[in-house]
Amino acid sequence: MIEVFGTLGPACDSDALLEQMFLAGMTGMRLNLSHSGLTESGPLIHRFQLAAQRAGIKPELLIDMQGPEIRIGDLSAPLHLKESQEIVLAHQNKLGPDDGVPVIPVPSHALCVLEAGDHILLDDGKLELSVTSASPKITAAVLRGGTLQKRKSLKIIDKPVPGPVLTQQDRENIRLAKDYGVTALMQPFVTSGAQLEEVRRELLDSHMGHIRIFAKIENREGVQQIQGIMPFADMIVIARGDLGNDMPLWELPVAQKTLSEICRKEGKPFLVVTQLLDSMVHSPYPTRAEVSDIFHAVLDGAAAVMVTNETAVGGYPVEVIQYLKKTVQEAELYRSLGRG
Repeated sequence: MIEVFGTLGPACDSDALLEQMFLAGMTGMRLNLSHSGLTESGPLIHRFQLAAQRAGIKPELLIDMQGPEIRIGDLSAPLHLKESQEIVLAHQNKLGPDDGVPVIPVPSHALCVLEAGDHILLDDGKLELSVTSASPKITAAVLRGGTLQKRKSLKIIDKPVPGPVLTQQDRENIRLAKDYGVTALMQPFVTSGAQLEEVRRELLDSHMGHIRIFAKIENREGVQQIQGIMPFADMIVIARGDLGNDMPLWELPVAQKTLSEICRKEGKPFLVVTQLLDSMVHSPYPTRAEVSDIFHAVLDGAAAVMVTNETAVGGYPVEVIQYLKKTVQEAELYRSLGRG
């Protein structure tokens, strides 16, 4: 059976609503730990477990780790950035405006590699900056504007920035995982089997060796190194959000198809995620393109599909799961008839 995952968030923070989602065919949920820990998410997890029990489901709970992904720091308020506007990139302790210019807090290991001419993507590519100067302070011009919230992702185009495999918060969440019924761990930006070996050691040290490791492939390097990653992963995640930031979007379908074919050939389960039903964040109905996307992901051999914002912050979480599950079932039926 293909696993159907939602994502926990304020839009489904109700045991009654979560129960409806389980009854509609959801098998488990992702919890994004980029912004908080298991302890802070305890009440939400309790409602999730209670809903699953009422629905007669033994649910999968996936924790999505911080890992090596770069994120901006905290903001005192959302920043509304306009095209051609100048901004400053600085350490977290520099939160106020710099001579009236907005400041975006950036981790030091990312700041130290920035140079004039670098292009920066924020919030999964929704906003784009161009670095105009790196001395005496780092300034940038807004190429693609929008509203920037705290703790959003930051990517420097064509410039990898080394980071820890597991942050201190990741290690603390692993230590607590058993207490909260965690069944799987999603490791971001995997580019080598050695990274997953480190994650596995941490799990074993916390007596959580049974937890499945989901390796998120989110850049070109991960695609290129997939053969070395697969032996250490229980599930490969084709994470099209950041993967689509690392290449022109018209190349993304080739990357997805390549990963699907390799996983299928090697017998490695894989999950497809990102914008499967994105229009349903604001609409009770999906687009034709979205249901076709899900259908073909299943025909390509996906063992699991997952939605994120659609259930975490969208207005129609139950309907999202209904459309996701029914489309999966239709694809499974088509495949069982030997047509896929």
